[in-house]
Amino acid sequence: MLEYRVHARRIDSHGSEATCKEARLVLDTDMAGRPDAFNPAEMLLASLAACILKGTERVLPMLQFDLRGIEVSLHGIRQDAPPKMVRIDYDIVVDTGESDARLDLLHRNLQKYGTIMNTLAGATELVGTIRRREA
Repeated sequence: MLEYRVHARRIDSHGSEATCKEARLVLDTDMAGRPDAFNPAEMLLASLAACILKGTERVLPMLQFDLRGIEVSLHGIRQDAPPKMVRIDYDIVVDTGESDARLDLLHRNLQKYGTIMNTLAGATELVGTIRRREA
């Protein structure tokens, strides 16, 4: 089993920081919000995006998939009572000359082997698409 460790601390009433390995990330924990940092819900979405992108890097060599670029857009819907994400939509746009069948294969691999994707799929409605970048 793999284990992960992150440490977070409050800087002041406007923000906090999380550290891991040699990385530092500013967190938006200000009650008024702040434009220069991710709030917790945005961090969750960013974590899913990172999972998709890292998963792509992992499966590219196995699938011998020709990839020129990839982008992920996410949209989360949060309810107030009780506060939770009730739905996350994602759209993966791939710059590739691969067939539609190979594009679907990539998507299935991302869904099957993504740690964050599998975790979130068990906790909320997770709906996503994969498509080719238009010329």
